[in-house]
Amino acid sequence: MADTNQFPRAAFKAYDIRGIVPEELNPEFARLLGQGLAAQARSEGVRAMVVGRDGRISSPSLAASLQAGMRDGGIESIDVGQVPTPLVYFAAHTLKTGSGVAVTGSHNPPNYNGFKMMMAGRTLHGAAIAALRDQILAGPALASAPGQAREVDILTPYLARVVDSIKLARPMKIAVDCGNGVAGAVAPQLFRALGCEVTELFCEVDGTFPNHHPDPADPHNLEDLIRCVQTTDCEIGLAFDGDGDRLGVVTKSGEIIWPDRQLILYARDVLSRCPGETIIYDVKCSRHVAVEIRKAGGVPLMCQTGHSLIKAKLAETGAPLAGEMSGHTFFKERWYGFDDGLYTGARLLEILSRSADASAVLESLPQGVSTPELKIEMKEGEPHAVIERLQREARFAGASELITIDGVRAEYPDGFGLARASNTTPVIVLRFEGDTPEALARIQDAFRTELKRLAPDAHLPF
Repeated sequence: MADTNQFPRAAFKAYDIRGIVPEELNPEFARLLGQGLAAQARSEGVRAMVVGRDGRISSPSLAASLQAGMRDGGIESIDVGQVPTPLVYFAAHTLKTGSGVAVTGSHNPPNYNGFKMMMAGRTLHGAAIAALRDQILAGPALASAPGQAREVDILTPYLARVVDSIKLARPMKIAVDCGNGVAGAVAPQLFRALGCEVTELFCEVDGTFPNHHPDPADPHNLEDLIRCVQTTDCEIGLAFDGDGDRLGVVTKSGEIIWPDRQLILYARDVLSRCPGETIIYDVKCSRHVAVEIRKAGGVPLMCQTGHSLIKAKLAETGAPLAGEMSGHTFFKERWYGFDDGLYTGARLLEILSRSADASAVLESLPQGVSTPELKIEMKEGEPHAVIERLQREARFAGASELITIDGVRAEYPDGFGLARASNTTPVIVLRFEGDTPEALARIQDAFRTELKRLAPDAHLPF
């Protein structure tokens, strides 16, 4: 049985396990986690699990202990080494395990790390992660015979698979910013293999992230990339988060093409081959996404935010494409249905290479006047309580519809406002869009009034 006094219960999040090293996550915990996963794997008939790791300083020791725990539980560990998270998913698919763990802190600060897990073809989230926590605390039974260990090169088959699938209509000149995350070990090589001339920014893997944080959702982290594209002959810039499963895009003029606008481009392309199919998007996306999916002959389906939830909805519906505002994009058509920023970048270049002016194509995508994600920081437990009251009590005059599948999204004839509780940190996430600046301001005023009433001490960032 695990030491309940030392056990990091708070590290078990909605979509993964994440915490501070070594206070919460350390080799001792990683071994227990491996044992717990092995017990679950055996119960589901899984005999082997893939393990890969990002470039953080703590990742090698955590990955080694995790695999030792798996072998304690009688499961074979397949070590694919230091690779972006999508290559762990790729390995789980192509090696037919359906199961694996990416040891990664994603875009969190250097003193964090975590575990993204899939078992028997599904991503663990929500109740499944809570059940795993309880199983570890109870002390999973160890196997009578330890499991085997082997190492596999997954980068070579991954590169071959993408290059075989993606064909650019012409060579392109691009800038790539990996923020010293693990995507830097793959992205330049991949895009050169596709026929691109690549200018590298911060592609040396360094778990201290000495240049800027590897999170393309924050505009400040795109400043170096924008400057590079504007001052060189690069056509566009691609940015990746810390573990390579999210993509950021900037144009020649320095415009940031947020992931919901990117999704419109992908949807048009996919629907040209899959007419009438469902395209999934999350509650944070622009209203233009649904409009453009319909125009392209598809069926838009709004879903809760969260990469694990999106994957589950993708499997449930059989949709060929899904995406969310954070930058996770899921191609089922021609690919495997997992979120992969590198592959998404390749699909983007394939589309853009058909035009002489890539930036013009991107900048022509429809958009309203919108805000990026805004966050209200609160104490642990407060955001969900406030959102539950907002769902019950809020009145938004003039709204044509209130969508409550994930927080509250008030739809207006000329825009929308969203407030939802994050499932990973104690914040309320907000996003607003209007057809005009006046519409945007009016919708923000409506949310400001309701939030001030329900959380008078909260510091509103708008």
